[in-house]
Amino acid sequence: MAERRLGVVMNGVTGRMGYRQHLVRSVLAIREQGGVELSDGTRVLPEPVLVGRNAEKLEDIAKQHGVERWSTDLETALSGTEEIYFDAQLTSVRESAIRAAIAAGKHVYTEKPVAEDVDGALRLSRLAADAGVKTGVVHDKLYLPGLLKLRRLVESGFFGQILSVRGEFGYWVFEGDTQPAQRPSWNYRAEDGGGMTSDMFPHWNYVLENLFGRVEAVTAKIVTHIPQRWDERGESYDATADDAAYGIFELAGGIVAQINSSWATRVHRDELVEFHVDGTHGSAVAGLHKCVAQQRMQTPKPVWNPDLLEPTPFRQQWYDVPDNQEFDNGFKAQWEQFLRFVCDDGEHPYDFAAGARGVRLAEAGLASSREGRRIELGEVTS
Repeated sequence: MAERRLGVVMNGVTGRMGYRQHLVRSVLAIREQGGVELSDGTRVLPEPVLVGRNAEKLEDIAKQHGVERWSTDLETALSGTEEIYFDAQLTSVRESAIRAAIAAGKHVYTEKPVAEDVDGALRLSRLAADAGVKTGVVHDKLYLPGLLKLRRLVESGFFGQILSVRGEFGYWVFEGDTQPAQRPSWNYRAEDGGGMTSDMFPHWNYVLENLFGRVEAVTAKIVTHIPQRWDERGESYDATADDAAYGIFELAGGIVAQINSSWATRVHRDELVEFHVDGTHGSAVAGLHKCVAQQRMQTPKPVWNPDLLEPTPFRQQWYDVPDNQEFDNGFKAQWEQFLRFVCDDGEHPYDFAAGARGVRLAEAGLASSREGRRIELGEVTS
């Protein structure tokens, strides 16, 4: 069986997402399984080159996982023969690194947001197009088992006419004084690229447009509920970034989506994110892993009576949507798709233009909240 080794410069692998999801659970997992099989039977084996600022951490990771090459010098790493550059750095330094990768002729796969603003994202899209390199932006939530089952319902016509989508996302992130916070402190400093809106609205954009329809307008309320937090050293700091975003998104076809995102809420639902979809012929609730549905003729007929305790067991009247397949790690599945795409074996529609639309939605949400008005969204063009 033919093999093709594909070098991947991975920048930002000492961070939580870069290390756990992209290096260990994606690239190294693909390598350990014998690579990705192309349609002609060729096996593509990714060969990572680790890049970051901390030499000690890089060396430890490389030794632990049997990775031969690492560097603290991005320019040196980009001068090699590797074909792909991956970026999981802070958003504030991402654009310049991607520009360098494009100039070096690398195909680029990156975490979102692709840049700090729409102009930056579009600059990168144009540079990549002019250089003839392929691009991809992480769209991991589309690969979650719950959303894959939800997609199956959408594509089958189960819902009839889709009317609305309601999303709830988030959990309580400890302030860091009495218990360590479970998210890094930079997430709560705007000057370091933090913020719920810039983090999550790009996710909601690709979820909504790929499952239900393009976002055409947004009305949002963006807030910072917790004004003071404590960092990894136990020192207090002002939380300058938003920690909650409440959005109404108007989609093509008249669908209305409402999504609450908060790091200051305590969970009373089955999963940390859930989407409730209502249609004329049926409804469904999808989370990270589960998806339950209720058809039109199975829908109960409640009657409002505040004087009596409601006896109807509503949750028991929904049925599980079966897996019917094995679901792989979502990050790994998208890595495999991008590797095939680089090898001219399949498509990867989640490019820099898709990333720019996500950044645009975040900017529009912030503007909506700041100006107290509904923001209509036009086409994002390079």
